[in-house]
Amino acid sequence: MVKSKKDRKTNRNTFIKTVLEVFQNNPFSSFNYKQVSSRLGIYDRASRDLVRAIMEELYKSKELIVSKRGKYQINIEHHSFKKETTKYLNGKVDMKQTGKAYVIPDDASEDILVTANNTNHALHGDRVKVLLFPKRKGHKREGEIIEILNRSKKQFVGIIDISGNYAFLVPDSPTMPVEILIPISKLSGARNGQKVVAIINEWPSHAQNPFGEVVRVLGKAGTNKVEMQAILSDFDFPLDFSSHSLAETSLFKDEIPDSELKSRKDFRRTLTFTIDPEDAKDFDDAISFALLEKDRYEIGIHIADVSYYVKPESSIDEEAFQRATSVYMVHKTIPMLPEHLSNNLCSLQQGKDRLCFSAVFEMDTEGIIYSEWYGKTIIHSDRRFNYEEIQQIIETREGLYAQEIEILNGLAKKLRGQRFKKGSINFETEEVRFHLDEEGKPLSIYLREMKDANKMIEDFMLLANRKVAEHVQSKNKEKSAPVFIYRVHDTPNNEKLETFAQFVGRLGYKLKTGSKIGLAHSLNQLFQDIKGTGVEQMIESIAIRTMAKAYYSTHNIGHYGLGFPYYTHFTSPIRRYPDLMTHRLFWNYLNGRPLVTVEDYEERCDHSSEMERRAAEAERMSVKYKQAEFMLDKIGQEFDALISGVSKWGIYAEIKETKCEGMIRLRDLEDDY
Repeated sequence: MVKSKKDRKTNRNTFIKTVLEVFQNNPFSSFNYKQVSSRLGIYDRASRDLVRAIMEELYKSKELIVSKRGKYQINIEHHSFKKETTKYLNGKVDMKQTGKAYVIPDDASEDILVTANNTNHALHGDRVKVLLFPKRKGHKREGEIIEILNRSKKQFVGIIDISGNYAFLVPDSPTMPVEILIPISKLSGARNGQKVVAIINEWPSHAQNPFGEVVRVLGKAGTNKVEMQAILSDFDFPLDFSSHSLAETSLFKDEIPDSELKSRKDFRRTLTFTIDPEDAKDFDDAISFALLEKDRYEIGIHIADVSYYVKPESSIDEEAFQRATSVYMVHKTIPMLPEHLSNNLCSLQQGKDRLCFSAVFEMDTEGIIYSEWYGKTIIHSDRRFNYEEIQQIIETREGLYAQEIEILNGLAKKLRGQRFKKGSINFETEEVRFHLDEEGKPLSIYLREMKDANKMIEDFMLLANRKVAEHVQSKNKEKSAPVFIYRVHDTPNNEKLETFAQFVGRLGYKLKTGSKIGLAHSLNQLFQDIKGTGVEQMIESIAIRTMAKAYYSTHNIGHYGLGFPYYTHFTSPIRRYPDLMTHRLFWNYLNGRPLVTVEDYEERCDHSSEMERRAAEAERMSVKYKQAEFMLDKIGQEFDALISGVSKWGIYAEIKETKCEGMIRLRDLEDDY
């Protein structure tokens, strides 16, 4: 039915009122059109553009004012508010070592300073409710934490300090501003000076320190095993699997039932191999290759079918969800799934039949796809390669399957070229790796570069992730898109982008911040221009921080960094829980099963994104620890270094060769600076 002009006007007025209410309910907060759209549950581009247009109209009519570039705020002079709507904000605590904190509001408005005497037992990472104080001219917003909505951490790591009839846990983390009082009866056998894991039992309002108990004694501080376990525990990752999970896992047999084999597409006679780091144990993806006719190939991307073993609501599934990711520490991987699954039944080992969920493409030499197929398969890996072996075959054109690998590398380069043309950003980061002795002590440090072998696998995995997401969308054009797990990446903040452009401009480089594709091409050109220069690492590091963080969501906004309108994570269900959710949903949709509701999946996406951030931080901490350990016997030696940061205390310098970073205090700078 065609709507009358009057009806359309009424709908538009209602929409304007809805947009305005976002600002009225948050009178001291600033929003851009994307933030307003998200608050209203709007994710399609056309509606978001309408929100932007309405905000511009409200600005012209003086309902809104521009608070900062690209952001608007309610014009207080035109509106009156009840006092109680302006008093409180919810947010996340960023605790400092001094005990003061900043609360980062949920609405992305300006941070709130909370002095140490107003934190009221809140700790780093907690979600809290803040009472705002009246704004003082020339000062940051200030407030008092009045309620802890959700505790971030359950356990704390540190050294036990016993004194007479009581003991204290001295925390490792600089963001934990207080020591935990431990009664002697609750030390669980811990001795003075040992590293332990403790929990807080109570924290009376009048007490300066919380009361707790030791739940695990890690051992002597400074040993590799103890320090790696300490880092994991500090980020709330469990060190062991539950007895329920291990009992369930032990029931899985090595043999695959004949009925299961018959229900799957058989790729066991197709050339198939895996390519992974030399020290990898969980091989969750494999590539198959078949020549169909001249210049036409069948490329299979085969992913371990974890969903065959791990069923919803099982103990293994619940524990995998809680962990959400494997953690790759220096010297040790903490798997998301018990080792009987991650390193055996689900690992695509050479010479063994394995169950997979596969994406198979018919392609030509230009990387153009003519057909695609998705489904459950059985494969048999002919060879387990590491990256170095594949790189040597690519460079020498000699070795096992050299012809096939050359064709695969050529196809990957075509896919990469297509990606960059469409706006993919070419971030290339160096990875710090270690040669360790049997005790885990670092003997040397080296940097792992992304060479053609690594890029080849990455491009085929990107292809599978992209095409799976596109397939779900293309099959549902006539109706609303089904619930699905997307890996999304928002556009960068305009203000941050302009600051970055000005910064590189001062160093003699150009960055065009116009259209999305134009910016991507300009960034790629910038990375090419700075390669090998003294500012390369600094600029790349700041560029990464300028970008938004990728995360998981059921609401698709596309992946800005890759330049993909639809993107998911399908290729690593052994080590990422969102991939396991993707497998289950995708298989249901391929078989025409009913759509699911969004709420539960969005909560699971939020949890997975949070655990991914924790894992990345834990991995970074383990690298930093090993770098510091490596430098212990280098005191008095001189190294070439680059300035990596500046603070009011001094400068941070990073050694070129090993990427070890440390601070040079202002008072130790004797020459011109």
